[in-house]
Amino acid sequence: MSNIDKQGKVHINHYPGHMAKTKRLIKENIKLIDLVYEVIDARMPFSSKLIDSDEITKGKPKLIIMTKYDLCDKKETDKWIKHYENKGYTVLPVNLEGNVNLKPLINLTMKIMNDFNQKRKEAGLKTRKIRVLVIGIPNVGKSTLINRLSGRKATSTGNKPGVTKNLSWIRVNNDIELLDSPGILWPKLEENKAFNLASFTAIKEEVLPLFEVAEYILKSLAKYYPEILKERYTENLNEDILVTLKEIGIKRGALLKGGEVDYDKVISLIINDVKNGYIKGVTFDRYEGNND
Repeated sequence: MSNIDKQGKVHINHYPGHMAKTKRLIKENIKLIDLVYEVIDARMPFSSKLIDSDEITKGKPKLIIMTKYDLCDKKETDKWIKHYENKGYTVLPVNLEGNVNLKPLINLTMKIMNDFNQKRKEAGLKTRKIRVLVIGIPNVGKSTLINRLSGRKATSTGNKPGVTKNLSWIRVNNDIELLDSPGILWPKLEENKAFNLASFTAIKEEVLPLFEVAEYILKSLAKYYPEILKERYTENLNEDILVTLKEIGIKRGALLKGGEVDYDKVISLIINDVKNGYIKGVTFDRYEGNND
C-alpha cells in the first residue's frame, strides 16, 4: 500500500506488528545496554539505516557496522562512511563471508567502552561484561555477524527478512554479551528507499511487485553500472522493459517448453542475482552531499 505526501513523494506503508513490539521491547531494555551495534548494508548505506535509531537507543554509545562491504562499490560507500563519521558516528566496514577476522571489531568495542570500564572501577564496582544491543533493518547480516563473533551458530540466518523473532542474549566472550533483536523498519518507506530495500531483500517480496523490483534493479545498473548490465544482462535497456526481459531470458536460458521466454523466471533470476551476491561492486544509494 502506498500514499503521496505533501511534497509529492510516494511512500510505501510496511510496518508489521512485530516491529512495533520490537521497538517497545528495546526501549524497555535499553537501560541494561552499554553500547549499540547498528548494522547497515554497505550497498545501501542510506536506505538501510534506521531513521529513528538514536531515539530508540536513547543516546547510548553507538558503533555503525557496515556489512557486505565486499559486495559494495567501495568508492561510493566510502562517501557514506565519511558522512556518518562527520556526524559523530564510529563506522566499521566488515566482510562476513569466508574466514572472517572480527578482532578489529572486538578491539574497537573495548576502546569505545574504556571510559565505561574506568568509571565502574573508580566507583569501586566490579567489572562486568559489556552489554551490546544489535539493531538494524531485516536481512542486513545481524545474525551472521553475531554467529561470527560468538564462534558458533547462536542465531538462525537466511537471505530473507524476518528470521530473528525475539530479543535474546548471546555470549561472545568473557568481556562482551550481545542482545540480538529482530529487524525493524519505520511505518512509511519513501519509494526510492523501498525499492532499494526490496532489491537487497530487506523487505518481504510481496510488499512491492516483483516486476517493478526487477525493473528498478536493471535501471539502477544502467544508470550507475552499465558495464555490469552489459556483461550480465544486456548492452542497453529498451524503453519497453518486456523487450529487455525477453532478451535476458534468451541470453540466460530462462525459457519455457517451445522456446517461449519464462518472464517470471527472468524476474526471479534478476532479483536472486542481487540477493545471492552474484552482482558485486554495487551501491544503489548515492551520496549527494546534502543527504540527511
